[in-house]
Formats: sequence, C-alpha cells, structure tokens
Amino acid sequence: MRKQFTSVVTGLIAITVALLPLAATAQNRDRPSEINGHPNLNGIWQAIGSAHWNLEAHSAEALDDFWQLGSLASIPAGRSAVVGGTIPYLPEALAKRDENRAGWPKTDPEAACYLPGIPRATYMPYPFEIVQGDGDIFVVYAYASANRTIHIENPRTYEEVPVDTWMGWSNGRWDGDTLVVETIAQDERTWLDRAGNHHSYLLTVTERFRPVTPNHIEYEATIEDPMVYSEPWTIRLPLYRDISDNAELLDFKCIEFSENLLYGEFLLNPPE
Repeated sequence: MRKQFTSVVTGLIAITVALLPLAATAQNRDRPSEINGHPNLNGIWQAIGSAHWNLEAHSAEALDDFWQLGSLASIPAGRSAVVGGTIPYLPEALAKRDENRAGWPKTDPEAACYLPGIPRATYMPYPFEIVQGDGDIFVVYAYASANRTIHIENPRTYEEVPVDTWMGWSNGRWDGDTLVVETIAQDERTWLDRAGNHHSYLLTVTERFRPVTPNHIEYEATIEDPMVYSEPWTIRLPLYRDISDNAELLDFKCIEFSENLLYGEFLLNPPE
C-alpha cells in the first residue's frame, strides 16, 4: 500500500480553494442550457434522503447514547440507495463493517471532520456546487471545505497519481448528455456512510451525472473493490438544484467541533 502524505495534500487543497474563491450566486438568472455542447450543470446541488445514514434500507432507530436529545437524536428510516438492495461484502469485510458500526460515532471519519471521499461527499446532508467551464470541472462541498477537480483534459491512471488522498483523483468524460467520472487513488480510511460501510485503497468509483431536467440530476455511482466486495455494485439517487434567488454555498468548517472528540483527553479540562 502506498504511503499517505495527507498533510501535504491538505495544504495543496487549501491553496487551490484560496485561488478559487466562491462567490454567492443567484441561480435563477438566465443561463445557457449548454456549455460547449454539453449540459450546463453549474449550480448548487443536494441529495435529499437518509443515504448518508445508511446506503442500505434501514428502520428508524434511537441513538441511545444521546437520549437527552429525545427524538432529535434518532436515525430516520430510509429505503436502500443500493441497486439490488444489499452491498455484496466479502465475509471478512462484512465483519469489518460491523466493527465500524459498533464503534460509531467515534470511529466515523465524519465525526472527526475528515474529508468525506467519493461518493460519500455527494449525498451528505450538505450542499455542493458544480463549477463547469470549457474544460475541467470543479466541485466544492460545504462540508469541511472539501473540493475536487474532475479532470477532463488531463486524465491519469492509478500508477500516474503520486499519492492516495481523501478525495482521490477524478477523471471525467462526456457520454452524450451524461457526465461520467471515474475516481481512483482514495485514502482507504474514508467511509461510505454513517453505518460503517467501507472500502480499501483499491476502490474505483464510476459516477454518472445524467440531467433529467435543468434542476434534477439522476446520480449513479458504481463501486468496484475486489478486496472488499464480491462484485461491483451501484448506488442510485436523485440530486436537486437549489433554485432560490439567494442561493449560495455556505462553508461548514467543522474541525473546531471535533476538537474535544479528537483531543479531549489531552486538555487541561477535558469534557465530561
């Protein structure tokens, strides 16, 4: 397994964000339906549902460790976003999923404000913005200031990517009106949801963004990882564009909310 130089990569990402400031955008203004003959995907998008809790079907459930919050501390029921209903885990990988789940929330990278990876970033309960021009496509996420470039003009193979990173390396192409994105070289520490669903460093995610209307995208992500799953499997869910006049992407810089969880034992007055 290649070494993870996450601190260096994090610095590079921060520089990229600084060079590409996000301005508030009024998305209802007149805009072209196409850019260079391809659908115009510019805008702020968000998934609606409970896939971020668990990609598979799940019942409503109380979070017993947080009983003081009453119904606020509960998992909403949800239908499976997995085509076919169930993730095809290999036996050892399924045991690892159960271990991850038993240790939640501390074991969840989201609780520590780590970058979410792909495809998880797409269906978290936070919006993201697609910035599309003549070439490469940039995607910025509200959660943890995460971002990625979808490389249309400079695709790379796994061997050509210098290091694995939290958000991986995304290669993009157009298949008719559908944007197809293959993401490789992701840090294996990312999860797919809050239910402990996971992957290895061999993960390949092939996403398909197919516009149904100007404000609705059918999103698919096919997951391949021979170390974890017995066969490839697919997530399918809708994405919706924020059509409000004052739509803008607001940062959720969560690291300060994770400090007690990560470093509480080292504080002079640790939280109880």
